[in-house]
Amino acid sequence: MKMKKIWLSSPHMGGKEQTFVQEAFEGNWIAPIGPNLNEFEKDICKYTGANHCVGLTSGTAAIHLALKILGVDHGDYVLVQSFTFCGSANPIVYAGATPVYIDSENLTWNMCPKALGQALEDFERKGLINKVKAIIPVHLYGMPAKMDQISFIANKYGIPIVEDAAESIGSSIRNQQTGTFGDLGVFSFNGNKIITTSGGGGLVSHSKEHIDLARKLSTQAREDAPYYQHEMVGFNYRLSNVSAGIGRGQMMVLNQRIEQRRSNFERYMRLFERLGISEKIKVQEEREIRFSNRWLTAVYFDPVYFFKDTSEKLRIHLDATNIESRPLWKPMHMQPVFKDCLFYGTAVCEDLFNYGLCLPSGSNLNEEDWLRIENEITNYFN
Repeated sequence: MKMKKIWLSSPHMGGKEQTFVQEAFEGNWIAPIGPNLNEFEKDICKYTGANHCVGLTSGTAAIHLALKILGVDHGDYVLVQSFTFCGSANPIVYAGATPVYIDSENLTWNMCPKALGQALEDFERKGLINKVKAIIPVHLYGMPAKMDQISFIANKYGIPIVEDAAESIGSSIRNQQTGTFGDLGVFSFNGNKIITTSGGGGLVSHSKEHIDLARKLSTQAREDAPYYQHEMVGFNYRLSNVSAGIGRGQMMVLNQRIEQRRSNFERYMRLFERLGISEKIKVQEEREIRFSNRWLTAVYFDPVYFFKDTSEKLRIHLDATNIESRPLWKPMHMQPVFKDCLFYGTAVCEDLFNYGLCLPSGSNLNEEDWLRIENEITNYFN
């Protein structure tokens, strides 16, 4: 008999979600407006410290709107982390601009400040610095990027930051929440995230003008008139009141989910220590100023000690027992669709892709699940 599927990161309800959803049905707020949506946006602001928030259909939609708000258009360039999901990069193309990919650094695996600086210096030499309209760092797998250094470089050139915190709600640097360092911050509430609205996202900013414009653009840019008047092109990006009800319930258990994800990470570290390989496996490092929600436990098998195919063979081994794991992100500059785009760095992110793996990290893993995971990883390395 086939064993139960253990997912990489599945939704985990807290119990209050159905109450808020039922309220939406009882009040007939089955629309992209309503009490749940208003309260969910307030919850996000209260939790993150952002001044303003708009609930949207996805994190990708949030990045797209952020770029439109910043005036990104045809002929412009946006510098974005290469080691990420395509949702960080595709909106640049939606806006008509060209993505320029920046390598990772070894500590957090996120945007390398040195490579970012080299890219901007190159654009300045070419007389194109005024065409660089935004920088998009990503807090990958919940680990905060080096925002102090990235922000310093961005400010030097006067380039706004769109902070992709899709995977990192609840993570922080010196107790400041990710998503609040840039001009605009993006969250994702997709089904596999640490909290979910089934599908959804959020855009936050300290600027009321930015979020007011985002809210307008997300509802087809309708003007304040008794008829449908449009003076700019808008989008159908507003989160539904029903989905926001799920989000309200999820926000109530966010801190608990973070504790559970971080506990998963620590359990894997103890397992690797028992197997005698903890010194041969690298992970994203918090150090003293960063706090990660550890959305996913991601590991790198040091090629000094492991073969190149170790991560893939372990993935196949786990899959054979119905346990899902996943390779680290394939860098965007290696994707066929972006093969002609510029890349700055030393290929750190390519190395991470070749030797890395994301392990099952759901907050709803039970002891039976853990015994299976630990047993199969032990069998593989033995």
